[in-house]
Amino acid sequence: MTAAVLLLGLLTAIIATALSFASYRFAPDRTSAVERVNRLLPQTQCSQCGYPGCRPYAEAIVSGEAAINRCAPGGEAAILAIGQLLDQQPLPPDPAFGESKPAQVAAIAENICIGCAACLQACPVDAILGAPHHMHTIIASECTGCELCVASCPVDCISMEPK
Repeated sequence: MTAAVLLLGLLTAIIATALSFASYRFAPDRTSAVERVNRLLPQTQCSQCGYPGCRPYAEAIVSGEAAINRCAPGGEAAILAIGQLLDQQPLPPDPAFGESKPAQVAAIAENICIGCAACLQACPVDAILGAPHHMHTIIASECTGCELCVASCPVDCISMEPK
């Protein structure tokens, strides 16, 4: 029995060492163009650009699949920065993907919340705290202002406020 436990412990240590080496050896290149573009995006994960998050949009920009002007939350500042980074002419923001607004944060009218949990599923950054059939609340420091929770609420208890 003791030999089996020692063997299992040794095997676990070997696997952990191999995984640690692999994560170091095969880590993504943090200076790649995709990574640099991703850092310029606002990280709202709002999907207004047509991609499921900021990194997939950055990948599409670098591959030439998407224009640099689709990020409404990033606005002109992001367009200019990405254009400069990639040596591309800045484009005006594309209104088809939303309009730029000042930074916002969601707020739940807790006296109206019915605890349906629809907002929990809609939030891409897990900034909503609650459980089914219980009142929910926003973790303001985690909220990116993407507005995805607003449309998901069946009782309209979520509003956006200036950050």
